[in-house]
Amino acid sequence: MYAAERQQLILDRARAHGRVEVAALATELDVTAETVRRDLTLLERHGVLRRVHGGAVPVERLGFEPAVAAREDRLVAEKERIAKAAVAELPEDGAIVLDAGTTTARLAEQLPFDRELRVVTNSLSIANIVANRPNLTLYLVGGRVRGVTLAGVGEWPVRALAEVFADVAFLGTNGLSVKRGLTTADQTEAATKHAMVQSSRRTVVLADHTKIGTDHFAHVAPIHDVDTIITDAGLDDETAAEIEAAGPRVIRA
Repeated sequence: MYAAERQQLILDRARAHGRVEVAALATELDVTAETVRRDLTLLERHGVLRRVHGGAVPVERLGFEPAVAAREDRLVAEKERIAKAAVAELPEDGAIVLDAGTTTARLAEQLPFDRELRVVTNSLSIANIVANRPNLTLYLVGGRVRGVTLAGVGEWPVRALAEVFADVAFLGTNGLSVKRGLTTADQTEAATKHAMVQSSRRTVVLADHTKIGTDHFAHVAPIHDVDTIITDAGLDDETAAEIEAAGPRVIRA
């Protein structure tokens, strides 16, 4: 078994069972405990596991929120495909809202040069991309900037978003499930995301398959408030069908 295959198996085990133990993995995979520890360390650096005494747990179980830099290198090909698929959801002209996130930032990079759009965002990273484009008009909502996500949050962006109406809001999310809807780790960021949903005619969620089926601390919006979910081919048929039965269209890029 190659190292990458072993690490994927470890991650799948952690997500399925809520945690993994070094000793059990070493026996099952017929490798040394030190090899397992190195794998866990690498997976922690990628922002998908958190080391605990004797093993590791998936970040989803902790409500742990990796920083932007840690998330940028995760599932790069999947995020590129999701962003490219999201281009088809853009209006020919008008206004869009781009939520903070690494996948929404990739959409910002994919915005066409042949149409004029007003772009509303709370993301410093996305603002830096959009500001350099002559065909795009940037509206940067303010607020306290969270260092973890580089997103403006708090009452300021919520008030600002209440004063605009966009054609489409493109949201990122930490978690998405039929029962809990969209969830994230921080209440102030959840409130800003909720305001984005309320300020837009349609809501499109950009989320890789690892976000789907997980729930986090702060509620953003129920699943029926979402029009379209764009994810990657890693989402299984059963879960996709369950989501579509609840309302949203599911696109697997």
